[in-house]
Amino acid sequence: MTSRVLAGSSGDSGAVAPSGSTARDAAAVPRVRGNDYTVLDPPALGGFTPTSRVSVVIPAYNGQEALDLVLAGLAAQTYPAELTEVVVVDNGSDPALRLPEIRPAGTRLITCATPGRADARNAGLAASTGDVVHWLDADVIPDRHEVEAHMRWHHTAPYLVVTGYLRFTTAAFPSPEVVASAGDLAELFEPAEPHEWLVELVNRTNGLTEAAGRAFSLHVGGATSVGRVLLDRAGPMDVDLVLGQDTEMGYRLGQAGAVFVPEPLARGYHLGPSMRMRDKKPIDRVSHATVADRVPAYRWLRGHPARQWKVPYLEVVVEAAGYEDTRATVDAVLAGTVPDVSVLVVGPWEGLAAERRAPLKDPALDLVLVRGHYAYEGRVRLVESAASRGAPFRLCLPAGWVPGEDTLARLLDLAVDDGHGLVSVLLAESPEGLVTARLERCAAFSRASIITSGDLDDVVDDVFGSLWMDGETWGFVPAGSAAPIKGRRAAYRSRLEAEAEIARLTKETERLRGQIAKWRDESARWRKSAVDLRREVGTLRREIGALKSSRIRTVIKRISVRLPRRPGDAQPLP
Repeated sequence: MTSRVLAGSSGDSGAVAPSGSTARDAAAVPRVRGNDYTVLDPPALGGFTPTSRVSVVIPAYNGQEALDLVLAGLAAQTYPAELTEVVVVDNGSDPALRLPEIRPAGTRLITCATPGRADARNAGLAASTGDVVHWLDADVIPDRHEVEAHMRWHHTAPYLVVTGYLRFTTAAFPSPEVVASAGDLAELFEPAEPHEWLVELVNRTNGLTEAAGRAFSLHVGGATSVGRVLLDRAGPMDVDLVLGQDTEMGYRLGQAGAVFVPEPLARGYHLGPSMRMRDKKPIDRVSHATVADRVPAYRWLRGHPARQWKVPYLEVVVEAAGYEDTRATVDAVLAGTVPDVSVLVVGPWEGLAAERRAPLKDPALDLVLVRGHYAYEGRVRLVESAASRGAPFRLCLPAGWVPGEDTLARLLDLAVDDGHGLVSVLLAESPEGLVTARLERCAAFSRASIITSGDLDDVVDDVFGSLWMDGETWGFVPAGSAAPIKGRRAAYRSRLEAEAEIARLTKETERLRGQIAKWRDESARWRKSAVDLRREVGTLRREIGALKSSRIRTVIKRISVRLPRRPGDAQPLP
């Protein structure tokens, strides 16, 4: 039986082959499930022949003395010099930075006049040529095995983001010569403090293997390496952000299909405390204000019940059909319990021209009506193709099918809680084939498209998991059978009635609790009275027994007095 999918499929999920690469053999690229990178087997340090080139990008502003130490540390790396390039980006230093004598052979100095670390990193990224880009801050001195520790992972899979372990030192600056000749930097910079936040994140998620949806937080710009394939897909750093650029880029790398790996063997010493260590609260205040718009995974930053965000949590793709069917589907999505949603209505909008003389006979009238109806709705975009804006989830839904008010929220909960990459919903079956809706985890399809250029669904099943659901059970109905959409005021009134009923029931519950307490007190008094009565009855029984015994003794005594006594008879009772 053929399958007829009326709105979207894994084939139009925005996945494309890596820039400048040919299609990959699915069997040649390992399949990591979720973020469980432990299935990979990286070679030991010194135990492999490197083939991939790495570009170390160092944005710098002033701090010539620290930069000299960083380059001295890079000059002593165990990773082959011929496979290493270093791009130092002078971001407007005064005086201008210079390259010291002790540095890697493949070191270049470029300038970026636009202030800001994101702009400087983007300039370095544009100038780099390596298969892997290694971000390194200009105050982080790498251990001699640091680059090799990163690259041993990148030789196992093309979609990895590897973060090293930083230690923060207040030791006096040694000379570049001492750094370049040191066998172990610990001798120069310990005691030092660990990157507590990173260590805590890794520890509570079993090395990030149990946190596929939040692993992107590991992307720390001062000590992270990224496969070029991912950077080509994710794009450069967001220069509009004041702070939080590392986190936001980490999120986009995750959406591009990344697996995030913490590597304790990639050690570096940060000269002095980090900015976050010095000013955590004001930094959080600034970064949260703008990161919330761009990172839907941080749900606690999106507490508002109705507002829109730059990157939605859910994108719903609807292929434009008849006006009534399209409107029924789109309106139901917008009226559901997931406010953080954007709808992409796919159709031939650019070439659409409304008929002016005989509009009722226009063969494209339904499309004209759809365009006119949603032209000014902020949550609806009329698009020629369903290019994603970076939402973590995408629902492909045929026009004419209406989800229940809470259906989309329930589907999202299912996908999030169980980590599924694809949830397929069977809506109807006919001689032409199946009609389905598909909830896709975009990161899963991005990774699948790196692994193979063929069918993505099977790979998604391997790397995240998939399942089928029944549409009717989950609240999907044809447009003609859908209940009228409840307006906001009706919902508000229903909430007020529910709150009033809750208040009434709460009051009645308190009354019943008081009555129960009263009954318990009375029951306790009754129990005490019963105990007292039992004691009185016992006393009376003993008294009656004593009286009976006394009367019997008196009668016997009287009888014994009246009887004649004979010799040998026993004495009368006293």
